[in-house]
Amino acid sequence: MALVTLTVLLFFITAVIFTIFISYKDTAIVKANNQNLSYILLVSIMMSFLCVLLFLSHPSDVICMLRQTSVGVIYSIGMSCILAKTIMVCIAFKATKPGSVLKKWFGPKLQNSVVLLCSSVQFVICIIWLAICPPYQEVDIHSYQEKIIFQCNEGLVTAFYSVLGYMGFLAAMSFILAFMVRTLPDSFNEAKYITFSMLVFSSVWIAMIPAYLSTKGKNMVAVEIFAILTSSAGLLGCIFFPKCYIILWKPELNTKTHLIVKGNRGISV
Repeated sequence: MALVTLTVLLFFITAVIFTIFISYKDTAIVKANNQNLSYILLVSIMMSFLCVLLFLSHPSDVICMLRQTSVGVIYSIGMSCILAKTIMVCIAFKATKPGSVLKKWFGPKLQNSVVLLCSSVQFVICIIWLAICPPYQEVDIHSYQEKIIFQCNEGLVTAFYSVLGYMGFLAAMSFILAFMVRTLPDSFNEAKYITFSMLVFSSVWIAMIPAYLSTKGKNMVAVEIFAILTSSAGLLGCIFFPKCYIILWKPELNTKTHLIVKGNRGISV
């Protein structure tokens, strides 16, 4: 009940932030940070919270197949959006230089292509996993005396770690690019927030792997639930809380004039 309550609360907070972004979609800070990517990222965070309910459900063949694959695909969509945001920041800085050939790449086509391509790779991995050896329900009668444990067997273990590894690859790419451009003039430049969010995300999942391997039964499930809730909350807090603070409590900073004034010191995105 505690985990369900926490999951619903975090889902509700994300939904409120999503509503705020839609309500203030015409303001400078929302427009400057690729509002469409922000919407997709918020939806993916909400869906990641809902994935926790699959881990709290009674294991069955369908539930077991949906658990890891849904987490992998949803997180890959979110990581792809963050990567696309970071790439657009890099291109925005380079495209301001005279004679830059990157101007033609600066636009929604590139960011949409990055999201589709990067998330499609994870989708293909999950399809191969389900086709070759999908997760299934199993009964453990050996771990505890006088107890029968219903749990999920991950099936093809290589595919499971490939899903986690690909998530880590996207997070690492986002972190490296965001770290490189974090010091650009801060005209709503969210690269530094992405850097912190990727540090939180990577730290949680790296710490999760040894803990996951050293536990079993419901404790193993609890470890992954903790990783999902913590990493998603980290993305939400690091990327979106500062923007909501400006939108709700510092509206004088959420103007095109402020964007232009800051941009006169360098590049504004």
